[in-house]
Parts: sequence; structure tokens; C-alpha cells
Amino acid sequence: MEQWKTRTGLDIYEGYAQTETVLVCSTNKGMKIKPGAMGKAVPPYDVQIIDENCNILPPGKEGDIAIRIKPTRPSFLFSSYDNPEKTASTVRGDFYITGDRGFVDEDGYFWYRIGPLEVENALLEHPAVAESAVISSPDPIRGEVVKAFVMMAPDYKSYNKDKLTVELQEHVKKQTAPYKYPRKVEFVEHLPKTISGKIQRKELRKKEWERN
Repeated sequence: MEQWKTRTGLDIYEGYAQTETVLVCSTNKGMKIKPGAMGKAVPPYDVQIIDENCNILPPGKEGDIAIRIKPTRPSFLFSSYDNPEKTASTVRGDFYITGDRGFVDEDGYFWYRIGPLEVENALLEHPAVAESAVISSPDPIRGEVVKAFVMMAPDYKSYNKDKLTVELQEHVKKQTAPYKYPRKVEFVEHLPKTISGKIQRKELRKKEWERN
């Protein structure tokens, strides 16, 4: 954004939208530009960050990006998918669940986050993956990107890793929104875990950012 501004003299105004919703959040002229933020909620949408129990979360707390649909469903929001079960899965209490995660700051700006569990679940649907852990990794252009640490299933140990990397990336693109795919994939023999068997993403993230 800084390079664009320097070269063109123009600002970039970021936003957030879905096929089902059209524009949900945006940074408009006259608003303070916060690089990386999606902007504020666009009328007529009442956008909130909620937890699994439909509680509205406070600023800074990550949760599901949701749009209030009760008592009145916004006119710009899609009515339904062809699949009733898929339509039902987007409703939680009084809200339409976008399927994306994020948080809102003290000024009402929404910030996007890619949930690691969603990417991990997508990876696990591929037969080559025994276990996986997804974290953020530093990137000189984007600031940070999605990285997956993958333990290969025994039958795939001899599989070409470069070929498998591309295959896994394409698989995730089909299972989730394309932009959520891991731009980096590292194959490992084991993943750090707690005594109870929970993968320690925090440890992986700390090592990843320290070495880059």
C-alpha cells in the first residue's frame, strides 16, 4: 500500500464481501485508512463478531464474522442455496454466519483472520495427510501468509513432496475459499504436542517467526 501510494499518489480502500452478501465492510473516502483492516460495517448490515453461542464478542476478541438476520433479514443478503442443509448451516441464532473469522477494534474497524482449524480440516480430508498444523508465516510481500506443517500418511512417504505440495494446495482451494490455501507447506516427522495430545501451534509459530 505504501509503494502504491508513493508511485501513484492514490490511496487503496480495502473492503470485505461475499457472493452471498455483496459488500459487508469497507473503508470509504473520509475514513481513516488502517492497512489490513476491512473497514467498518456497510448499511444495512449489522455486522458482529460472535462466539459459538451467539454471544457478541468485545473488541480485540477473535470470533466468527456474522450478520444479524433477525428480526429482519437484510434485503441485500442472498435468500438460500439450492441445498437446504447448506442454507441451514449458515444460520446461528439471530445471525448469518459468513464462514470467516476476524475481530473488531475499538474504532469499529473489522479485521480478517484465517482460522487454522478450517485449513487443517481441509488438509485432513486428503489421504496423504496424517496430521497437520496451520500457522502464520512471515512474508516479505504480504506481511504474513498461511503455512501448513504436514505429517504424511505412511503410504505417501515416498511421494514427491513438490508434487504433493501443489496437490494439497489445490485440494484446500476446493475445500475452502481459494485465498485460504497454505502458500507454504513443510513436511515434518512429528508435531509438538501437549501431554494431552493437543498440537502446540504456539510453539510452531514462535519458531517460524524467530527463524525468518
